[in-house]
Amino acid sequence: MRADRLVSLVLLLRQYGRLSATALARELEVSTRTVLRDIEALSAAGVPVYAERGRHGGFALLPGFRTELTGLNHDEALALLVAGSRRGAQAFGLGSALASAMLKVVDALPDSYRDTAAGAAERLLIEPEIDLLSRRVTDEEVPGVVAAEVLRAVFAGHKLDIHYAAEGRAPEWRTVDPVGLVTVRDRGYLLATRSGEDRTYRLSRILAARELAEPAQRPDRVDLDRAWQERSTRFRTGGDQVTVLVRVDPARREDLVGTALAVITEETGADGRLRMEVSFQDHRHARWALWQLATYAEVLAPQWLRDYLHDRAVAVAGRYAGGQ
Repeated sequence: MRADRLVSLVLLLRQYGRLSATALARELEVSTRTVLRDIEALSAAGVPVYAERGRHGGFALLPGFRTELTGLNHDEALALLVAGSRRGAQAFGLGSALASAMLKVVDALPDSYRDTAAGAAERLLIEPEIDLLSRRVTDEEVPGVVAAEVLRAVFAGHKLDIHYAAEGRAPEWRTVDPVGLVTVRDRGYLLATRSGEDRTYRLSRILAARELAEPAQRPDRVDLDRAWQERSTRFRTGGDQVTVLVRVDPARREDLVGTALAVITEETGADGRLRMEVSFQDHRHARWALWQLATYAEVLAPQWLRDYLHDRAVAVAGRYAGGQ
């Protein structure tokens, strides 16, 4: 791993020209002390890296220095394959591998192509951390050691022990047969079987993982897209789901659809408003989603949800009635 890091350090200096120890540490996800040790190791190996003092100083390479050490390792090649977005790689714990791989790809380009690509890249911003309303996009953290164990078990076809924290339950160890990995809206999921039954686990809820030597009980080939659709269908139609009949302003249709599990029926009423039957995961999900729509939506059924929204609105109105 250190050899990969040393190559990445050289490629960073080639790409940016000069970087401080702090900037290098941030890019390589290590401490500044580790960066300084790596700089010493490169110098001892004959790589012409030198330090520049002063406010805008840092480390740099002698002009014209090139390295041919641009071969991608396994994780870097894998990261490129799932790099439809950087968030996709992050969901599987491959964010640092993707950054390292992209450095090697850029360094391998001819000079003319590299300059053109750099200029074009400045004109593109893919999935920034905030949206137009300055709402920060939250990534689910998957510890690197957990992601590495899960990936190894999936690719090797071995059983996997996971310490899983299901919502509302105490964490417990489970032995599963991993089938594949899926990322949806920046969330990573492990598709597996347990005692022959299909199971789906959110990666961010796996607290620890251990790859086992025992072969997993799973088919040699898998259609992940089909498997995901089947599990999605079972999720939408099972459990403690709630069906709600609601009249909604057409301008807020997408807000409702974006929070609901599924749209069952939909029609336009004489008043121009939409009459929709939608499903939610449970009572809490339904209460939260409809409250967000305020007066843009009216629940027609069930009655318990109408009563809940009425009582909550009365309580809020009472809180703000009169002066302070």
